[in-house]
Amino acid sequence: MPRDIFPHPTTELASRRKELAPDIHEAFTKFSERVFADGALPVKTKQLIAVAVAHVTQCPYCIRGHTKAALRHGATANEIMEAIWVAAEMRSGGAYAHSALALDTIDEVQHRMANE
Repeated sequence: MPRDIFPHPTTELASRRKELAPDIHEAFTKFSERVFADGALPVKTKQLIAVAVAHVTQCPYCIRGHTKAALRHGATANEIMEAIWVAAEMRSGGAYAHSALALDTIDEVQHRMANE
């Protein structure tokens, strides 16, 4: 994906975001800091989860930012790629699981058509 599709997250843009909603910005920043702090899960694991989720939500800023953070906290390229593959499997797994809805609908419609 070309980098010029999305504006680079500059200091100016961050300042504008904070200026327009300072209380919400501060609350989000504190929330984010707490979420990504060491806890029951180490920071590296949390960042790997974030990389995986960023691929599912398809947020280019999140992909870049959390990939960098994962690397800073000791994640390897192999671990990052494996996390992305887990996300890909989970995303496709949803489509696979929900195929039960299509199969149920097929049976329902075919049954109704056979009885008309």
